[in-house]
Amino acid sequence: MNNTLTQSNIVEFIQDIFERRGHEEYLGEPVTMAEHMLQSAALAEHNQSNETIIVAALLHDIGHFTSEFGMYTSDDEHDRYHETAGAQVLEPFFPKLVTDCVRYHVAAKRYLCAVDTPYFNKLSTASVHSLSLQGGPMNKEEIALFESNENLADIIQVRLFDDSAKDASVETPAFLHYAPLVQRVVDTHCS
Repeated sequence: MNNTLTQSNIVEFIQDIFERRGHEEYLGEPVTMAEHMLQSAALAEHNQSNETIIVAALLHDIGHFTSEFGMYTSDDEHDRYHETAGAQVLEPFFPKLVTDCVRYHVAAKRYLCAVDTPYFNKLSTASVHSLSLQGGPMNKEEIALFESNENLADIIQVRLFDDSAKDASVETPAFLHYAPLVQRVVDTHCS
């Protein structure tokens, strides 16, 4: 992790990630990493979510770029814990709601697969593969613990934006559209 990150340069750091690495493949999906994350944010914005949820949707997969374990590939046989890596980078600068949505969006997939049978059938092939690496559907104890999270509804909403943000025909605003909003969320949290 970069120890030189501050309130005044975290947005620039994230923008640099989008510009340098956003073109990378998104786990075998028909969109790039940046397209996926931007589509997630655009869906949140279109659904009139508050700024914090839009930022959470935008940044939910940032850990694919910041994980010490590297980028997930469809040939992986072990989880790379991108959700934890992303939350750790964001924690000093973003409110708990954002970091919870980042940290638990994988858990939300596991949860939904356990409690909503039709949900599993909507997952992409790549998402089914990653689910198997991430522990599969939750058991009863995991469900009970997950349901105790104060941000449960928002985490699930960001997960649903995530699942729907894989359409190669969708055009979205660039990261610069969201940069001022991201900075506002950072400044509010850090002030």
